[in-house]
Formats: sequence, C-alpha cells, structure tokens
Amino acid sequence: MLAFFTSFLLSLLAWTLLEYGIHAGLGHLRHGRLLVTSEHRKHHKDILYFTPLPLKIRGALPVLLALLAVVGGAGGLAAGLGSVIAVALGWSTYEVLHQFIHVKGPQGPYTRWAARHHLSHHFGHPRANFGVTTSLWDHVFRTYQSVPQVRVPAHRLSDLPWLAVERQGQGPARPHAADYQLTAPGEAIAA
Repeated sequence: MLAFFTSFLLSLLAWTLLEYGIHAGLGHLRHGRLLVTSEHRKHHKDILYFTPLPLKIRGALPVLLALLAVVGGAGGLAAGLGSVIAVALGWSTYEVLHQFIHVKGPQGPYTRWAARHHLSHHFGHPRANFGVTTSLWDHVFRTYQSVPQVRVPAHRLSDLPWLAVERQGQGPARPHAADYQLTAPGEAIAA
C-alpha cells in the first residue's frame, strides 16, 4: 500500500511537469508534424476548439501503458498502478480545467488565477505561462509572466463566451471582471 501511495503522490507532481512539457515542448514545435502540435495549433487558432476525446485517448494510452510498464517493472504492480492512476487523474483534471477556463470562465479563486494565467498565454504571451493547472514549472524554466490583467482584442471577444455575456451586460458582474481588458483594433497587446 505504501508503494501505491508514494508512487501516486510522486506521479501527481510528475504529471505537472509532463503537462508543461507537452504544452511548451510539443504543442509549440515550430515545424512539428506531431498530432499534439497540429491539434495545439488548431486550439490557438480557435480557442474553443479542443481535441476530440478519441484522439486524446489515442495520445494518452501509450503514455499510461509505458508508465505502467516502467514504474510497475521497477517498483511492482502497486507502484505502477499508483502512477498510472495519478497521471490519469492529473490529465483528466487538466482537460476539465482547460475547457472550463475557455468555455465557462472563472468561478472561484483558483479558476480565476488559472484563467488569467492561461488566457494570457493565448492573448499576448504565447511563449510564456505554459502551465494550466500550476505555474510551478513556468517559474522553474523561467517562462512565467505575471499577468494582473489579460488584454483581449475586442474582435476576439466571441472566443470567450462567458466574458462576452458579461461585457454585454447579460450576466452578473463578477469579481474577476477587472482581470480582463478589451483592446481596440491595432492596439498593442504585449506588456
């Protein structure tokens, strides 16, 4: 049981590094022809596009099976299962949070931070803030960009349905409203 829990906890931490690496390394390859790269480019072009679930499973399954083989082979089946469950949980949490940020918007303190951190990556800082669930590795690899306010081009407002509703006065004013500023066409976005 100790092997399971130790592996589980270490693998949750390892997942955050894997999340960062997939996004920063594979998602932003300049001339990459990998599925991860092409899917991520589609997401940057249309931030309401998310890789379909069958493709996500196709990408995750080999990683999880390799993890089971390596960790299970080195530390036993309990350690392997703990590792696979932790990474699958971390990956699923990332997927839900990522879509939530784009589609639903901030609902509390953590999602407020996560939305501001991640959306700054889309609107003005594409070489920074690669972490979605945590900024830990952005700090370690010096890709962290402090963002008190995300500057969203006015023509991209429809990319954030929750923000569009709020800006049109159709939704309740929320505490995070000051985290986003609409910019006029041609106005510089980068800080």
